[in-house]
Amino acid sequence: MSQGPSRLAIGCHLSTSDGYAAMGETAISLDATTFSFFTRNPRGGNAKPLDPSDVATLRTTLAERGFGALVAHAPYTMNLCSAKPETVSFARRAMADDLERMESLPGNYYNFHPGSHVKQGVDVGIELICDGLNEVLVPGQCTTVLLETMAGKGSEVGRSFDELARILDGVQHDELMGVCLDTCHVWDGGYDIVEALDEVLDEFDRVLGLKRLKALHLNDSKNPRSAHKDRHACLGEGFIGLDTFRAIVNHPKLKSLPMILETPGGMDGYKKEIALLRTYAGERAKGEEA
Repeated sequence: MSQGPSRLAIGCHLSTSDGYAAMGETAISLDATTFSFFTRNPRGGNAKPLDPSDVATLRTTLAERGFGALVAHAPYTMNLCSAKPETVSFARRAMADDLERMESLPGNYYNFHPGSHVKQGVDVGIELICDGLNEVLVPGQCTTVLLETMAGKGSEVGRSFDELARILDGVQHDELMGVCLDTCHVWDGGYDIVEALDEVLDEFDRVLGLKRLKALHLNDSKNPRSAHKDRHACLGEGFIGLDTFRAIVNHPKLKSLPMILETPGGMDGYKKEIALLRTYAGERAKGEEA
C-alpha cells in the first residue's frame, strides 16, 4: 500500500469496464486520491480474469501519485445471511474469490453490506454472517474486510453500531476486520450526524472502537433522519447538508480516512464534489499547487 496522500484521501466509485489502469487515470483526471470499484458485476456472477500487467500499472500509479487506500465493493447480491442456502453458498464463494483477487492490490479494503436476514431474525442473520466470514478470512491476508453501516431498510443487518459489534465479536480473525461508515446510511438509520457528529463518533468509539473505522462513504440523504430508506443525494441536496460534510473533512478523527463519494451526479458531479471538499479542507486543486 502507498504511504497515503499528503492531501485529503477523497474519491468516488469508478467502473472497471476499461481495466484497472484506466481507473487510475480517471481518478487522476478527477483530482481523486482514492476510489472504489466493484470486484465483479454488482448484480453478481463471475468476475473477469485479472490482467497482471494492467494491475501492475495501477499499482505504479497509486504509489507514484500518493493515493490512499482503495475501498473495493462487493456485489449487492452477496448476502451472507440469506434464507436460501444457495445464496449463502454463492456469497461465500464470491467473497473468498474476491479476497484472493484483492491480494494483487495489497493493503487495501474490501467493503460489503452485511446482508438481510429475510425474516429469519437478527440473531440468525448475525450468526450466518459470522460463519461466512470465519470460513473465508485467511490469516495473513493483505486486505481488510469492512462491514458497511446500513440504513435499516427491510431486514438489513448492520443498522446499528451494536449489530456491527456483535458481528465483529463473532469473527475469529477480527484483526482482519473494520467498518466503513456511510453518512446517508447512518443518518437514515437514526444517528444525528448533523447536530451531534461528535456524540455519534463517541458512541461509535464506545461500541466499536474508533480504531475499527477505516473508511467513509460520503452521501447526502433524500430522507429525514431515521427514515430507514437509503436514498442517496448529491452533497448539499439532501437533509444532511454541506455544513456536515465541511465538518467531516476537517474532523481530527475522520480527515485521515479514505472518503468515497457515491452520489448520483455522475463523473461531472464527482469532480465538482471532490473540488468542493478539497476547498473545505483548505486544499487547492492539484494543478494549482505551488
